[in-house]
Amino acid sequence: MSLAQLLDVPILLVHVSAGEAIEVIRNAQTRGLKIYGETCPQYLFLTADDLVQPGVEGAKFCCSPPPRDEAAQQAVWTGLRNGTFQVFSSDHAPYRFDASGKLPHGDRTTFKEIANGVPGIELRLPLLFSEGVGEGASRPQRLCRAHRDQSRQALRPLSENRARSRSAATPTSRSGIPSAKPRSLPVSCTTTSATLRTRGASSKAGRWTVLSRGRIVVDDGKLLAARGSGAFQPCALSEAAKPRGAAVPELAYAAEHGTALV
Repeated sequence: MSLAQLLDVPILLVHVSAGEAIEVIRNAQTRGLKIYGETCPQYLFLTADDLVQPGVEGAKFCCSPPPRDEAAQQAVWTGLRNGTFQVFSSDHAPYRFDASGKLPHGDRTTFKEIANGVPGIELRLPLLFSEGVGEGASRPQRLCRAHRDQSRQALRPLSENRARSRSAATPTSRSGIPSAKPRSLPVSCTTTSATLRTRGASSKAGRWTVLSRGRIVVDDGKLLAARGSGAFQPCALSEAAKPRGAAVPELAYAAEHGTALV
């Protein structure tokens, strides 16, 4: 972050899972730096205790960085609630739990041989809604900002002349909008249940409808969009991705006197 400040370059720190790191990011944001944070489902719903399993069962939860203790888990929830995290995402690294995937040598697979990574796409939003909003850990508006609006600003900004009309959910917006209908869906019914489990809990947001430009494109797990119905969205740097224009004193002095430091 010091280098980002020195060179006046916004940065996004991904897979943040430790309370100390969250605090550093928050402090940098408080100072006005364009420092953004991203976290993943496994850091909200798993802890190091999940790695302590009989045989090779703990391999299901091996990822980098690893799940930490409950204090770190609560710090991640806090960072999501207070806006420290702009992105809630997943690198989605799914494997079969056999010799073709996670365990190349079956029950004899050692730690250094385990395929690293966990799945996260399927349950990312349902679990965040269920455990975050349903259990009172976060408000729906905050969830939407972390899952969608802030992610678009930081990762996939639209062109300058279209950002206002398409990057936010407004009556004239052409954005995609997800809608959740509360319905009990046992986590054991999903393909990622072996990894992103909630210790017997169920997702209370099992049915999802996705709207795009006024059309229903996904409903209850079924893709309804017609082939070729997508629209190209030109991109450009958003304000979130642009330098602040505030050089540190040393570089400001060098620029003022025409001195090249690098």
